[in-house]
Amino acid sequence: MSPARWVVGGLGVLLIGIGGWHLAAQPDPYAVLVWLGGALVLHDGVLAPLVLAVGLLVAALPARPVVRAALVTAGALVLVTLPLLLRPGAPPNPSALPLPYGRNLLLVLAAVAVCATAAALLARLRSRRRPRGPGGDGKADAPA
Repeated sequence: MSPARWVVGGLGVLLIGIGGWHLAAQPDPYAVLVWLGGALVLHDGVLAPLVLAVGLLVAALPARPVVRAALVTAGALVLVTLPLLLRPGAPPNPSALPLPYGRNLLLVLAAVAVCATAAALLARLRSRRRPRGPGGDGKADAPA
């Protein structure tokens, strides 16, 4: 095993120890463990199967790279925005949510969808304009 792997493994063990230390210092460590268990069940029972199903559907599409990029972008936007939107009550800082972020998130997701659709159509037009060689691989005939 390489030294870098030992260093990274050691750092991982150190961080696990720090997390355990903080967990033990909590006034109610049971609540944290319930939250972590719920996150695990949500991830493994809902999120991972959903991502796999979407991946299987995307694999059948001709514009696979464009759709994949749009889904990654949309997922990142939702992951960053959703915790602020779902937070109960008013934010502690009034300037934290000065705009209608729910509506703005939908507008940005719509813009991502429009850009992805335009990119997929552009890629399709480009592929139709390429001259086809004898093998049908999109390469023109080489001069003899």
